[in-house]
Amino acid sequence: NFPPMISFCPPNSFPNICWLQKKYIILILGYSVALLLIPYVLDYRSKSPHIKDGYQQQKCPDLESTIALWSSTRTGNSTEVEDNGNRSQSRTHIYLHATWRTGSSFLGELFNQHPDVFYLYEPMWIMWQALYPGDAGSLQGAVRDMLNSLFRCDFSVLKLYAGSSNVSTSFIFGWKTNKVICSEPLCKAYKKHEIGLVQGDVCGKCQPRDLKELEKECKKYPVMVIKDVRVLDLAVLVPLMRDPAINLQIVQLFRDPRAVHNSRLKSKLALVKESIQVLRSKKQSDKYKRLLVPSNRVHRAENYVSSAMELICDNWLNDMLLVMNAPPWVKRNYMRLKYENLVLRPVDELQRLYRFSNLTLSKAMEKFVVNMTHGQGYSSDKPFLISSRDAKEAIYAWRERLNVEQVNQVEAYCSEVMRELGYQKRNMDNT
Repeated sequence: NFPPMISFCPPNSFPNICWLQKKYIILILGYSVALLLIPYVLDYRSKSPHIKDGYQQQKCPDLESTIALWSSTRTGNSTEVEDNGNRSQSRTHIYLHATWRTGSSFLGELFNQHPDVFYLYEPMWIMWQALYPGDAGSLQGAVRDMLNSLFRCDFSVLKLYAGSSNVSTSFIFGWKTNKVICSEPLCKAYKKHEIGLVQGDVCGKCQPRDLKELEKECKKYPVMVIKDVRVLDLAVLVPLMRDPAINLQIVQLFRDPRAVHNSRLKSKLALVKESIQVLRSKKQSDKYKRLLVPSNRVHRAENYVSSAMELICDNWLNDMLLVMNAPPWVKRNYMRLKYENLVLRPVDELQRLYRFSNLTLSKAMEKFVVNMTHGQGYSSDKPFLISSRDAKEAIYAWRERLNVEQVNQVEAYCSEVMRELGYQKRNMDNT
């Protein structure tokens, strides 16, 4: 509050003095208001969408912040890796980036069989089981940290999720079909250079070995490959791609969303828990909040598994945009692979895959991949079992098993992904 002597003109005061007092009061008030408004204006401008050509452009903070990482300063010899696309001469590290029921187990087996590859099948499964019911989003940092350790042949990270269990080679998920664990010198059941599927009942007789022995074997191999389905989006792997000690290469596997949906429904009871974890990672978003409330409680498992497909397609689209905006050195270390191409043209695609991975393709591996894609039937009674399949039946089985409503639903919320990947809509209707 201003003192009375300057808030109004006294009766006997001169007109000029009165006017100056009013003028100073107005200036002081205007200056005070301006000081108060400036921070709010600046804050509003920083948070509001950019306006261009008369319309609002919505920003995608996660995508933009990740793209910014591509051009941030690196230290040491990493600049040479960025500018020239040079890879580590001593070791190749590859992550098979996929989601559930895309054929990733078959893709992983093509590396598991190669004599020069140390392969791990879904090591993060152990973490997800130990930290359940943590949502998938909150586990992404732990997933990346585990990958960082495993690619350095440090398997002590597995002990964090072992509880009271004895940690050995038999603690690793998929160990009964792992070619390294089931071959000499860790076990005499198989020989690594001999191509052929590992039988779980045979490998199961191998004695568990200490993780230190597995680490020792890991360091012998020129190529290390990890396959998993628990990285929700490619952005999580950016720090490992930028790390010159790892210089991670990524093979991302895609498949027709309708075929993925069909396969997920077939395995719905096995996937319901992880589908809920994926959906809970987006529970704060209004778009996904509705998916956590099944409309039909009788078929809850099917609803959760179906709902997760919408999020999967959104993640695929984000990955495509991320790679599209990435610098050349990233694109050289990234490979897109379609399941349909892999099983219909197995030798050609395997040759392309091995060339990217610095591996040689032998006649034995050519014969193996052809036999695996020219089997009988779509799949066995055990959907997670790797076996020889009829590739064409596996690709088109969704046409016979999904009803009109299911096909239309997937085509609706995966339309952009399907267009980008070249999958044609079937244009089914209710007639």
